[in-house]
Amino acid sequence: MGSRQPENTRSFALAAHGGAGKTTLAEAMLFCNGQISRMGKTEAGSTVSDFTSEEQKRQISIGASLLTLERGGKIFFALDAPGFADFTGEMSAAIRVADATLILVSAVGGVEVQTGRAWEYASENASPVAFYVSKMDRENADFAKVLTDVKEQFSPNALPVFLPIGAEASFKGVVDVLKGRAYTYAADGKFTEGEVPADMAEAAASAKEALIEAAVEMDDALMERYLDGEAVSGADLQRVLRAAIAKRRVMPVLTGSAALNVGVHQLLDFIADYFPSPLDRGPAEAVPDVSAPFSALCFKVMVDPYVGKLSFIRVYSGALSSEGSSIYNLKKGEEERISTFKLMTGKDGKDVKEIIAGDIAAIPKLQSTKVGHTLTVKGGASYLFPHIEFPLPVYSVAVVAKTRADEDKLGSAIAKTLEEDRSLTFEKNPETHDNVLSGMGDLHIDIVLAKMKERYGVDLDVKTPQVPYRETIKKTSEAQGKHKKQSGGHGQYGDVNIRYSPLERGAGFEFADKIVGGAIPKNYIPAVEKGLREYMEKGPLAGFPVVDFKAELFFGSYHEVDSSEMSFKLATRLSFKKGIMDAAPVLLEPIMNVEVIVPDQYMGDVMGDFNGRRGRIMGMEARGRLQVVKAQAPLAEMFRYAIILRSMTSGQGSFSMSASHYEEVPSDITKKIIAAHKQEEEEE
Repeated sequence: MGSRQPENTRSFALAAHGGAGKTTLAEAMLFCNGQISRMGKTEAGSTVSDFTSEEQKRQISIGASLLTLERGGKIFFALDAPGFADFTGEMSAAIRVADATLILVSAVGGVEVQTGRAWEYASENASPVAFYVSKMDRENADFAKVLTDVKEQFSPNALPVFLPIGAEASFKGVVDVLKGRAYTYAADGKFTEGEVPADMAEAAASAKEALIEAAVEMDDALMERYLDGEAVSGADLQRVLRAAIAKRRVMPVLTGSAALNVGVHQLLDFIADYFPSPLDRGPAEAVPDVSAPFSALCFKVMVDPYVGKLSFIRVYSGALSSEGSSIYNLKKGEEERISTFKLMTGKDGKDVKEIIAGDIAAIPKLQSTKVGHTLTVKGGASYLFPHIEFPLPVYSVAVVAKTRADEDKLGSAIAKTLEEDRSLTFEKNPETHDNVLSGMGDLHIDIVLAKMKERYGVDLDVKTPQVPYRETIKKTSEAQGKHKKQSGGHGQYGDVNIRYSPLERGAGFEFADKIVGGAIPKNYIPAVEKGLREYMEKGPLAGFPVVDFKAELFFGSYHEVDSSEMSFKLATRLSFKKGIMDAAPVLLEPIMNVEVIVPDQYMGDVMGDFNGRRGRIMGMEARGRLQVVKAQAPLAEMFRYAIILRSMTSGQGSFSMSASHYEEVPSDITKKIIAAHKQEEEEE
C-alpha cells in the first residue's frame, strides 16, 4: 500500500515551560524546510501553530498543534505542545503518542517548573528525550549552566551533540561534535560550514568522546574494539547512538536560536539521522509494520469551524486506505465510514488516501470517537491501548446560565467542550446543587468560557463554588419524636425514641431496629429508617448532610387507627432534629492533598501562605533547584490557589490537588457558616 515506510518516520513532541520558544522553533523548522516563506511571530499572532483566535489574542499556545514536514525522504510529525500549566493535559497527550520528546530549556531562564513536568511525562511514557537549549542569542544566555542543571535535575545521560559558537549578541552558530564541523551564520540567516574554531576544538573532542563511550555500550563487539583502541566508524557510531537515544541511554543536548534561525537546519538533520522511528519503540501489542493489522489511538479532538470535528490519531500498526473504507471503534463497538485522512500543519490539512504505522493524522467527522479510544478495522486488532492520563483539575468555578436560552443550550455545549478538552470536568454537585466546571487554572476556565460563547452562543456567569460541608455528631443522645394530630376523622399518630451515636469518620450511616415487645409494629419501622435517610440530607445545624452516625430505634408507641407510615416519618423528623442538636453536632469540611512545585526562592512564601490557609506542611523534597512541597489544606481555602500561586511565584509554580478526607471545622468558622445559612433561610 504505497511507497512510504515506517522506518522513514520521525514523530516528536516539542515540550517546555511557557516562553521557552517552542512555537518559534516550530516556525523556524517550517521556514528552514521551505514550507513557509517568512517566519511568523507569537506576539503578532501570525505563527502556524497558534492559529485559534484565543491563542492569537493571548499570544500563547493553548492546544497541541500538529505540524507535518517532509525532509530528505523522511516525514516528520512535530507536536507543538503548550507550555503553560493550565494546558498541561495537551502536553501529556502529545508526549504519549510521539516517538520522542524534544524538551526546550531557555538558555536564560534555565530549568523551570513545566520543564520538569515535561520530563516527568516523558519518563512515565519511557519516551526518548533530547534537550534543546534555546535563545542562545539573548542577554545572560548560559549554555554551560543549563547543561549542568539538566544533568543534575534530570539525567547524567544528557550529553551535548551541539556546542554554541559564542553567546548573547556574539552568538553566531553551532559546532556539530559528531561531524566535527562548525556552522557559522551570517546576518542574512545563511550559514557556512567549516573547521571547528581552535578555541573550541578540545571541548568538541571531549564531547564526542563522551558520546562514543556512552553509545558503544549498545554493542558489545564494538565496545571491545573501541577499548582496544580501534576507531569507531561514522556508520557504526550513528547506528549505536540511534539505539542509545531510543533506549534513553543518551539524551542529546542541542542548541541554537530559533528567532534568528541559527542552528535549525542542523537540528532538523539531527532529528532525521538520530531520532527513533516507529520501529525503535512502540507498544508490544502493535507491530509497526504496514502489513500488520491496523491499530491507532485517538489522542485529541478538535472542532474546526470549517471542517467540523477532527479526530487526531496516532497509527501504531498496519496501513489503511480511505477508499471505500470504514474504521472500527473498538471501545464503542461501532463502525464509521471515512472519506479521507488529513496530514495537518497547523489549521491546514493535506488530504491523503492512506495512512501507515507511525503516522499522526486527523480524520474528519468521526461521530463516536473520543480521546483515548482505540481504532482498528472490523475483525482486525482486538487489544485496547491504555487510556491517556490527564492531570486532575485544580481550579473550579460554579457556572450559572445568564438566560433561559443559555440554560437550554448549556448541556449540549458542555458535552462538546468536554469531548475536546479532557483536562476539564463538569458535574452537578449533589450536595450543593452547583454546576461545577473544573480545569487547570483561571486562564484555562476563562478560555473555555470564551470558546463556549463564541462557538455555541452560551453566555455563563461564574461564582465561587459552595463547599460541600457535612455535619456529624460527637456525643450520644436520645430523643423522642411524637407526632400527634386530630382534625376530625382519622388522626395522625407516631411516636419514636431514637438513640444517636457517633461512628468513625467515613463510616456513613447505620440504622438499627432495637424494638422489642411490639412497641412499634414491624410495618412502620421501614418508614422510620426512610425518614432518617431523607432528613439526614439536610442537617439541623446548617443544612448540610449528616454523616457518620448510628441511629437505634429502641422504643415508641402507636395508635391502632391513627398511626401510618407518614405519621412515623414525621415523628422521626422531630426526634432527628432534637437528637442531633443534643449530640454535640459539628461541621466537617473536605481536606485536600496538595503538591506544589516551585523554585527554591519561593519556598518561604509558599509555606507561609499555607499557614494562612489553615494548611499543614506534610513534607518537602528537592528536585534540583526546584522544591516539592506536600501539604494538606481545607478545600474552602483552595478555590483561588491557582491564581495566588501564579502571582506569588511569577508564574513559575505549579500544583496538583486531590481529595483526602473530612475534618472538623474550627468553631469560629462554624459560627460564620451557621450564621450565613440562617440568613439564606430568612431571605428565602
